[in-house]
Amino acid sequence: MKDTRVSIIIPAYNEAGVIGDVVSKTKTLYPDFEIIVIDDGSSDDTAAIAGEAGAAVYRHPYNIGNGAAIKSGIRVASGEFLVFMDGDNQHAPEDIATLLKYLPDFDMVVGARSKADQASLGRALGNMAYNWLASYVAKFSIKDLTSGFRAIKSDIARSFLYLLPNTYSYPTTLTLGVLRSGRSVKYLPIKIHQRKKGSSNISTVNDGVRFFMIITRICTLYSPMRVFLPVCLITFLAGVLNYLYTFFTQGRFTNMSTFLFATSVVIFMMSLISEQICQMRFERREGDRSNLLRS
Repeated sequence: MKDTRVSIIIPAYNEAGVIGDVVSKTKTLYPDFEIIVIDDGSSDDTAAIAGEAGAAVYRHPYNIGNGAAIKSGIRVASGEFLVFMDGDNQHAPEDIATLLKYLPDFDMVVGARSKADQASLGRALGNMAYNWLASYVAKFSIKDLTSGFRAIKSDIARSFLYLLPNTYSYPTTLTLGVLRSGRSVKYLPIKIHQRKKGSSNISTVNDGVRFFMIITRICTLYSPMRVFLPVCLITFLAGVLNYLYTFFTQGRFTNMSTFLFATSVVIFMMSLISEQICQMRFERREGDRSNLLRS
């Protein structure tokens, strides 16, 4: 693999204090890599400092979001392999070579943080819950769902551009999209440097809810029965329990039990229809891509 086929994409927002060091160190280690900094509408000198350090800089006219910066980087990158890393100096550029070592054998390689590297206990517990839920959705053991440090084949990243949100939850969408489309992912342990300047722009509550909604949306997009079936079973069991209670206490079958049983059947039928639609949509998309490659 030639170095010129690698593009490093670094989203940055008001990181003037550290972005120069990030770019300089990365460029020293990998002089032949394409280094792209997407300045997401910073109000400081982030863009100028990144450019002086040797990066190709693209600017958003105003702050759109971390995910939007990643999408802009994907659009302008020329490399066959893309590396995403944060511009706050938490990711070690030395680890880039370790990630790239497993491409192209794997479709995406992700740097997984340890529990000790989480910003807070609350965020660590939240990430554990998201990892478990995403693992259930994808039928794959996900070590770090929200890690922003990863390497991926550029054609795969571009195929998911339409799904990626403009927010910090883009790693969630990309991970589940790659796994549910039948591609391979590898997790590697990495160490995170603590921020020395500035503060995180992630909101635990707002982004936490958004992460959960993203997981659910991607689940219903690629494997809807993984969402519908648990709801169907819970509703059916609620109907059984309600029937047993009313039978032994009132000696009758109530309307509530009827409603719960009927609802469970409706949800089950919706899951079957959704699964069929999902499969047809995916097959059509893969067919369109095959025709494009042949042409």
